Amino acid sequence: MRRLLTAVLALGLLTLTVESALAQRNARATTQISLGGKMVSVEYGRPTLKGRKVSELLDQLKPGDFWRLGADKSTTFSTAVDLEFGDVSVPSGEYSLWARRGEGDSWKLVFNKQHGQWGTQHDASQDLASVPLKVTKASSSDEMVTINLTLAKASGGGVITIQWGDMKMTASFKAK
Repeated sequence: MRRLLTAVLALGLLTLTVESALAQRNARATTQISLGGKMVSVEYGRPTLKGRKVSELLDQLKPGDFWRLGADKSTTFSTAVDLEFGDVSVPSGEYSLWARRGEGDSWKLVFNKQHGQWGTQHDASQDLASVPLKVTKASSSDEMVTINLTLAKASGGGVITIQWGDMKMTASFKAK
């Protein structure tokens, strides 16, 4: 009886693992940096343009709408150190990351207290903070969403860069 129960539990766990893996249809990536010996990282899904233009996709969003910054499971931002994005504080912890469309080409990076949910399930009541993103045209085009964290030696902090197609969005931060 014990062997049967163990086998049934193992099969159930295997089924959940396979279902979860199959639900993630896009490649996933992680970027990370160390600030003062403490890690800051982003784990995200990487959808592809597949011949489309990023402007055509994102122009469907109206001001106030959210873009999940990736695909499948929500994009997860983890920090082991309190951060400052200008005058906005983000305490150490795990968050889902979103971009909220503003008027024209303006965007804000949104930190949401929920993470791990399916990427389209945004609960605005769980938003912790939002910071302006600087939007520029990239010098080259990325077929897949690419998020990078890089060290900014001049400030002792970092920069988050989000690129898809020829759209590039950045925000600077530093350890608090």
